[in-house]
Amino acid sequence: MTALVLVLGDQLSASLSSLRDADPASTTVLMAEVMDEATYVPHHKKKIAFLFSAMRHFAKALEQKGFAVRYVKLDDADNSQSLFGELRRAVNALQPDRIVVTEPGEYRLAAAMQDWQRRLNLPVDILPDDRFLCSRQDFETWAKGRKQLRMEFFYRDMRRRHDVLMEDGEPVGGQWNFDHDNRKSPPKGLKGPKRIRHRRDPILTEVLELVEARFAGHFGTLRPFHFALTAEQARRELDHFMEEVLANFGDYQDAMVRGEPYLYHSLISAYLNAGLLLPMQVIRRAEKAYADGKAPLNAVEGFIRQILGWREYVRGLYWREMPDYATRNHLNASRDLPAYYWNGKTKMACMTSAVADTMQHAYSHHIQRLMVTGNFALLAGVEPKQVCDWYLLVYADAYEWVELPNTLGMALYGDGGLMASKPYAASGKYIDRMSNFCSSCHYDVKDATGEGACPFNALYWDFIARNEAVLKGNPRMSTIYASYNRMAADRRDAIRQKAASLLEGLEML
Repeated sequence: MTALVLVLGDQLSASLSSLRDADPASTTVLMAEVMDEATYVPHHKKKIAFLFSAMRHFAKALEQKGFAVRYVKLDDADNSQSLFGELRRAVNALQPDRIVVTEPGEYRLAAAMQDWQRRLNLPVDILPDDRFLCSRQDFETWAKGRKQLRMEFFYRDMRRRHDVLMEDGEPVGGQWNFDHDNRKSPPKGLKGPKRIRHRRDPILTEVLELVEARFAGHFGTLRPFHFALTAEQARRELDHFMEEVLANFGDYQDAMVRGEPYLYHSLISAYLNAGLLLPMQVIRRAEKAYADGKAPLNAVEGFIRQILGWREYVRGLYWREMPDYATRNHLNASRDLPAYYWNGKTKMACMTSAVADTMQHAYSHHIQRLMVTGNFALLAGVEPKQVCDWYLLVYADAYEWVELPNTLGMALYGDGGLMASKPYAASGKYIDRMSNFCSSCHYDVKDATGEGACPFNALYWDFIARNEAVLKGNPRMSTIYASYNRMAADRRDAIRQKAASLLEGLEML
């Protein structure tokens, strides 16, 4: 029997279920760069260049293993510019007996695949993506009967199940979570270590020229380009993080510093989500760093929690709640996304920095995403779909399965508390404590109602006031509402008037 194996752009793993038992003598691998996937949201230029380049390198590696690879470049003359179109062309040309594919990471593709067998009149085997550490069925089993699906309890279960940072059935260090040690404000002059770069090769040069020509109007800058493109390069990035960076990750994982987009973060999420690295490979490497005395427990546990906890949890939640999850808008937010999310042109220093980093690197770390761009969109009442689309297109590590729960659930409270126990809303005080943005900002972070007051301040209390009917019953909000209700009436009126002025002139901030 002959098989046609379709490999998607985020499935660049030698251990992929559709390739694991494939016989090179009777298998053709299909990979395709198509406009449909590059533009269903207009992805960041660097994201497109990263994926196309990594795909071409992966195809080359498969050929070296003896596979016949049918690789369709974006500018090939006969490219239909859709995955199904290229699958149909390959079927017509090769006449395989069956099609094999590993399940996709996004609901829209999974739904489309259900109809491929009928449309092609050919068996289509859709295999589980077992690169993840919790299958969709396992997550459903864990979630069944629970009133609240909190990540912390899922994470503990995953630690036990996979024997990660465990000792005689108990967590190493005597506790599950070292978050309280990982919230240090950045000291003056804090700088992250120098990061490694990879030599440009002919594949990348060709792709950069292609992206420059075909996606000139897309968000972000293309050069300089710094991403790893192969599993070997991604392992070098991982090794560098473990040896040189991880030790300080815990202390400053929530810190933000102008001009320092990376600080002590790992920069491997794009490689994990595209398949160049595997989660357990990364987790065991972090455990070894702790065992060898190269990184403290608070850093190692915090890092592992992001992979074994959050990453697996949001995927499970995504598949459990889709498709209606994407349409939820618990707080009925309806404003348009301001233009400075696209160009960074605002007098708010924190927003300028976060958007500028995103434009340049297709990256910003999780606190910039959650507590600057996400928090501001929450406070301003921006429509969730517009925010989610923005997050999906601007970050190189963003796919809907990971982006949607983190944005809709964590940043925007759009799912009504399915993910987060309360809205992650904060005034300028939080940003001032965790960054150096405010010292050079046009606005005064200590003022809420004056002409030059930080917009986050009045918008925060306005958010609390206008959502009181929805949020007041939340036990974790009781202290906040008690504080609001203790405010003098004239103070509340001044905040309300300031917030109304800010929202009316949202584009001008």
